[in-house]
Amino acid sequence: MSSYFRRQLADYVEYHRDPWNCAMHVLGIVFLFLAAILPLSLWSITVFGFQTSAATIAVIPVLIYWLLLDSALGTAILGAAIVLLSVAAAIVDNTTTAGMWSLTVILIVVGVASQIIGHRVFEGRQPALVDNPTHLLLGPMFVMAKLFIALGFRRDLAIIIQVHPQGAAS
Repeated sequence: MSSYFRRQLADYVEYHRDPWNCAMHVLGIVFLFLAAILPLSLWSITVFGFQTSAATIAVIPVLIYWLLLDSALGTAILGAAIVLLSVAAAIVDNTTTAGMWSLTVILIVVGVASQIIGHRVFEGRQPALVDNPTHLLLGPMFVMAKLFIALGFRRDLAIIIQVHPQGAAS
């Protein structure tokens, strides 16, 4: 884990102490990621002789970024991204374009609402990305780090994330 990632994660954690806010972020991040890739899954692209979607091409840079921040968390997020890309492809293959756009709008509304509710109601402070826009990309890393810790892995991350007891005022 790089010192850059350690510093960014420590800063991000200060905005995400409440367990309910963290739960809302799991829902919101998954929904917003799916909403972002769903429309891009409509476009088929051939790259180096391989057929893929614009969604797959679009997520590659951020997946590389996450892998560079922390290889274990990045690899887990890669696995989750593959699942979500497959879900998006299945949705596109089995619904109308209007249905896909309707679902995208619903995912965005619910995803953004869960983030707002998490911060306003449970955390009582503005989202981290308001103060530092790069935190937009740290959400998935934070959620995956919390999962790793819950499963008993990554004590090095637990030290950063659980400096203060969950729900304690910081």
